[in-house]
Amino acid sequence: MKTIKNNWKVALIVAVGIITIILLGVFCIQSSQNRAFTLEEQVNTADSDIKVQEKRRVDLVYNLANCVKQYDKHEAETLTAIVENRGSTGDIENVTTAITAVSEAYPELKSNENYKELINELSITENLIAEYRSNYNKQVKEYNRYIRKFPTRFFLNILGYEVGRYLS
Repeated sequence: MKTIKNNWKVALIVAVGIITIILLGVFCIQSSQNRAFTLEEQVNTADSDIKVQEKRRVDLVYNLANCVKQYDKHEAETLTAIVENRGSTGDIENVTTAITAVSEAYPELKSNENYKELINELSITENLIAEYRSNYNKQVKEYNRYIRKFPTRFFLNILGYEVGRYLS
């Protein structure tokens, strides 16, 4: 009778030990997977940042190019109107025409400033894209290091995690 009680206690201890080891394994695997989720989301966020900046670049090019075209059109019309008005006044020796010409001081037309702004904005956007690509590659590097580490690589390979690709 005493041996049956001892066997029952030993069997219970072994069963609790096995359940504990299984639960510990499950929690370790889940912890590894949670870390992989976090790193994967960081990679996805970095990729999204790049796409946002690329969209900004496209929008910026179209918007600023249209703005510059409109301003060029306005500038051409204004200069044409000034030249036509000068030509229609006739006698340039007329004192009132000379005073009017000086006081008019030609409107300041600055389409070149729009071109400069376009180039500046594109340069800033390209720098941001390069920075975000660098950040993306850092995130991929961290993710790849984690999923390749021992022992997590065994579990994560089974769960379908693959090595990320770098951007060039």
